[in-house]
Amino acid sequence: MTETPGAPDATAAVPPRPIPVPAGPELTALRRRIQAVLIASQILGGLGIAIGVALAAVLAKDVSGTEALSGLASTATVAGPALLAMPLAALMASRGRRSGLVFAYLMGALGAGVVVLGAVLDSFPLLLVGLVGFGAGSSANLAARFAAADLAEADRRGRAISTVVWATTIGAVLGPNVAAPAGESVSGFGIPATAGPFVWAAGVFLVAAVMVALLLRPDPLLTARALAGPEDGEAAAGRSLKAGMRAVRASTRARLALVTVAASHTAMVSIMSMTPVALSHHGAGIQLIGLVISVHIAGMYAFSPVMGWLSDRLGRLTVIGLAVGLLAVAALLAGTAGASHGQTALGLFVLGLGWSAGLVSGSALLTDSVPQAARAAVQGLSDATMNTAAGIGGLVAGLIVAQAGYGWLNVVGACLLLPMAALAVRGAVRPGALKA
Repeated sequence: MTETPGAPDATAAVPPRPIPVPAGPELTALRRRIQAVLIASQILGGLGIAIGVALAAVLAKDVSGTEALSGLASTATVAGPALLAMPLAALMASRGRRSGLVFAYLMGALGAGVVVLGAVLDSFPLLLVGLVGFGAGSSANLAARFAAADLAEADRRGRAISTVVWATTIGAVLGPNVAAPAGESVSGFGIPATAGPFVWAAGVFLVAAVMVALLLRPDPLLTARALAGPEDGEAAAGRSLKAGMRAVRASTRARLALVTVAASHTAMVSIMSMTPVALSHHGAGIQLIGLVISVHIAGMYAFSPVMGWLSDRLGRLTVIGLAVGLLAVAALLAGTAGASHGQTALGLFVLGLGWSAGLVSGSALLTDSVPQAARAAVQGLSDATMNTAAGIGGLVAGLIVAQAGYGWLNVVGACLLLPMAALAVRGAVRPGALKA
């Protein structure tokens, strides 16, 4: 076949559609709209997770026939985001936040559906597989905090992250309260009442996926890259997961941020997961245990905007130091509470505050510390690290309490803060040691 000189090659790749580059008032309006969509999706995502988690252990006990295996429900839901974090990071690095968030919500919806199927078929292995997928839905809520930082000004990044984290409070509070109606709603369909919340969770995740797909436009991560200027081949190659790992190794600040997020999350999960057991050993009933956990959740989310504001005004290092102090005080209060339920509740509230300070300041510092091209990969590495560490911490926590007691668990939890404290002190005493 003879080609006409100068004619376009029909087999040539179609160039990607250029991302619009907003500026001035247009960029300000876009930031507000993106944040509003992320807040709404956080509320839905938090609601979906909280509806299912409320009765996950009970459903696992009913299907397995033994309380000994009911704890695997929590392990499975924690494993979900740990397993999905790196593939999700790779997807976001190549396709943007919207594709990643939609995928994570769809995984959560699919997992919830498999949970319901496992309950109907009375299959415990199928139930656990579904819970892993269901837990993966929370990856969207974790990733959304970084999506909020994509277009935020550097001096407002902490507040942007914390506002989206705070939105989870609404869903987390509403979720357990609608678990009972959700169970009643499926009574005529041959579905166990304890699986009803997962039917609703699947629907909530689907709504969140559709909303993000339709409204999170233009994509915040791709827009941030466009604002940073055109990329050459080397910059595009820097979006790979290997490049993200290299970026962390090259930056002391990024390593501090990674340690901060992982240590704060692991200490919180380890202590919190065994607090109901400790309370029950001292005569607390289900209602009191639920109240203590609610107080803890309030500490985690309700004050995150304060942590974001402090992180922006006083600096990331200062709030990381605050996180170390709060988590250490929480371990002291909870570990020495004994039969004092009020002191345990106070300890869990402070534990939530410390987690919030560590997550917000660590996430902001991580975003500050790596090049634009590597951010999505590094952020995925952070989420994979924190969830894997927390999953291991949750398993080890049970062994520590069984062999040595709840007090020693809090001692171990406080020891997890030592690397985080050492790096933060090093950066405060020798600012040059924390190279970007």
